[in-house]
Amino acid sequence: MRLAHVALWTTDLDAAARFWATHFGAEIGDEYVSHNRPGFRSRFLKLLDGSALELMTGPWIDAPAEGERAGWAHVAISLGSAEAVDAAAVRFASEGLLVSGPRTTGDGFYEAVVRAPDGALVEITS
Repeated sequence: MRLAHVALWTTDLDAAARFWATHFGAEIGDEYVSHNRPGFRSRFLKLLDGSALELMTGPWIDAPAEGERAGWAHVAISLGSAEAVDAAAVRFASEGLLVSGPRTTGDGFYEAVVRAPDGALVEITS
């Protein structure tokens, strides 16, 4: 068994797709427009390791609520090394997207946390 993909609602499909392509090398798939659910659009993004992320939008999607809430808390992307995390953290900081800088967590992960469009948290790990 393996995880097929993770889906993320967004208010700006194109900005979210650019974020994942720019910062994580994601390959952006074709836009899907539903004929059964008017206003629903999505794109699948393929990450370098072959895993997938589905970005979805529709006119009923509100801006995200601030703070923690029930549901998925974050997605973690392994960059392969502490040096890669450090370098990415510098890039994210220069764009105002760094939430917390690189550190070793209590459970042993070397990570930084960044914010994607619409506020989704992404842990970048070694």
